[in-house]
Amino acid sequence: MILQAMDLKKYYGEGEAQVKALDGVSLSVYRGEFVSIVGTSGSGKSTLLHMLGGLDNPTSGRIIIDDKDISELKGDALCIFRRRKIGFVFQSFNLVPSLKVYDNIILPLELDGCKVDKDYIGSVVASLGIAGKLDTYPGKLSGGQQQRVAIARALATKPAILLADEPTGNLDSKTSQDVLGLLKTTGQKFKQTIVMITHDEEIAQMADRIVRIEDGRIV
Repeated sequence: MILQAMDLKKYYGEGEAQVKALDGVSLSVYRGEFVSIVGTSGSGKSTLLHMLGGLDNPTSGRIIIDDKDISELKGDALCIFRRRKIGFVFQSFNLVPSLKVYDNIILPLELDGCKVDKDYIGSVVASLGIAGKLDTYPGKLSGGQQQRVAIARALATKPAILLADEPTGNLDSKTSQDVLGLLKTTGQKFKQTIVMITHDEEIAQMADRIVRIEDGRIV
């Protein structure tokens, strides 16, 4: 088991106006598994992903990643854990426009003062088909290429788990299939655990397991 979420709740407001974004969600993910979390807009899937990634705190409940209870981590300790153990792939790519592709990919390692495993990075970029783009700025790349760079960056630290937030939301359907196919095969090659949220049923089918969420609860 690489990830366990236990009875997660996230409530906003009080009384009649209270919104239950998450209402007692429990989820287990095994090492090397590719899980899709599917739900409509407002179902709580983004809130859940932000909790799992330590980007937001639950009202109550616990989250254990790689045997560490992240609910107990605060400030710098949480930031360091996130940087070393969790890879993020966002819908909007979040690349640094002033850095070339290679520098974007190794940025998490440099922020952490870690030595770059050039052979491993070389293998990742080759798997994602961007080895010829390392000296290019993100603005010169297509959306699909930028998302591949974002995936390479997420994998650079060899994280315990990779969280993907609507990773194909800004891509056309053909590019979406290509990028997701690469994410899956790259994940398998490097024995990576992936949790992805999406509202796209076709994209979700590429995962090993689909979890459905409605009104803040797993159904």
